[in-house]
Amino acid sequence: MLAAIGLDETHESAYRALVSVGAAEVADLARRLSLAEPDTERALRRLEGHGLAAQSPARPGRWVAAPPGVALAALLTQRRHELEKAELTAALLAEEYRATAAEPEVHDLVEVVTGASAVAQRFLQMQLGATEEVCALVTGNPMVVSGMENDAEAQAAGRGVRYRVVVERDVLDLPHGLTELAAALGRNERVRVMDRVPTKLVIADRSLAMVPLTTRTVEPAALVVHASGLLELLAGLFDSVWREALPLRLAGSGVAEQQPDGPDPTDLEVLSLLLAGLTDVSVAKQLDLGLRTVQRRVKRLMELAGVTTRLQLGWHAYERGWVSRDEPS
Repeated sequence: MLAAIGLDETHESAYRALVSVGAAEVADLARRLSLAEPDTERALRRLEGHGLAAQSPARPGRWVAAPPGVALAALLTQRRHELEKAELTAALLAEEYRATAAEPEVHDLVEVVTGASAVAQRFLQMQLGATEEVCALVTGNPMVVSGMENDAEAQAAGRGVRYRVVVERDVLDLPHGLTELAAALGRNERVRVMDRVPTKLVIADRSLAMVPLTTRTVEPAALVVHASGLLELLAGLFDSVWREALPLRLAGSGVAEQQPDGPDPTDLEVLSLLLAGLTDVSVAKQLDLGLRTVQRRVKRLMELAGVTTRLQLGWHAYERGWVSRDEPS
């Protein structure tokens, strides 16, 4: 709990023990902590350096705890000041970077990362730096990293970063594949599955993407793409795959696919009348439904189709066979 102010577990335990007794000699404290006396004395010296403990002037060899409300508050204030200075430095560096890269060259929009450790580190940085959403496509071909094999994913999800992941069906057959999927679903990540995923892909906050490179060498490599038309293309690829994939959910026996519900007969009637050119109000009157009921059904149809506009809904309705282009005989 006190690691943020520079104390490890041993030093924190020593301070807690000293606070609980108020004052103690090294031998007594060593027994309480189950530590050797030299280790206990080193811990006390470290606490003394932080202003959390001091030797009793009245009784040499006896240590007393500094009041937590005063000592810890001072350390916290110092750390806040250090963080504020670090934030200011980061802001100045970011401003300097923006000034020198206001007109980025084409080659600055992409970077090639080579080597297993370098690719893994870049992948880690992307997740730790994400603030809103991480999108990933995961194939069944294991490489250096995958969308669900990194502690950074759990950390980012714990910070409130949303995850949307599409996995290839072969991932379910990999060792620990179902265990990792269940863990991701347990963190409220949204996971979908499809037979084939076109490529491995990770996108952080729609501002940075990473895709693997196939090279003639055995050394793993990846392409990191910054904000550009290419990044928008990769984001569009993910959105397209996401719409076509089936959701996964936690079931009593593990992970199961969730088949999406299709439109019911009333949904199809609403859709047909809308495609015939009727307004929501006219559709409601024609089918003896409330206006809000019609609008809710239209919204549900758009969610089922994975689209955001009614124009797209019409196209998807024909593609999915919800309505027919043929005239009735």
